[in-house]
Amino acid sequence: MSSNTDSVLRYCDCDQTALAEVINHLGMQCRLVDQNSDIPGSFWGDEEAGLIGNTLYIRPDTPVHSALHEACHYACMDDERRASLHTNAGGNAAEENAVCYLQILLADALPDMGREKIFSDMDAWGYSFRLGSARAWFEQDAEDARQWLLQRALLRVADELTHSHRVAGAEV
Repeated sequence: MSSNTDSVLRYCDCDQTALAEVINHLGMQCRLVDQNSDIPGSFWGDEEAGLIGNTLYIRPDTPVHSALHEACHYACMDDERRASLHTNAGGNAAEENAVCYLQILLADALPDMGREKIFSDMDAWGYSFRLGSARAWFEQDAEDARQWLLQRALLRVADELTHSHRVAGAEV
């Protein structure tokens, strides 16, 4: 990773209890692996979080935004994909946008992250948005992602999180 990722919040530096609570509310468990180990279920490798079943795998150097992103994939996928989840969360572009939107909202539940920090970390890490930044996308171009979450009961009308994973039959 480039030097602009040095300021990204890592698991070892975050409120680990708060992150575990967010992960647990989504129906998942978090497993920490040794610093020098490969992360099971990591699609991108290196320090990126991994997914296998309902377990999110992280290392001390895993970026918090990566942990949130992968947990949000789990929350957004349907039961069928969730049942066979191993490494590749799959999904389409609309779901990927919803995952990014949800991870930004969930950042507010972490005392050392919050919206400003996750915007900064996503930009530093290289998330790519049409409007040039995570903040611009979220504030000006993410209505489709918000609607996707509302239709699947992951968000309430007042932009309140349900703190749950997607439930069967919630699609409108």
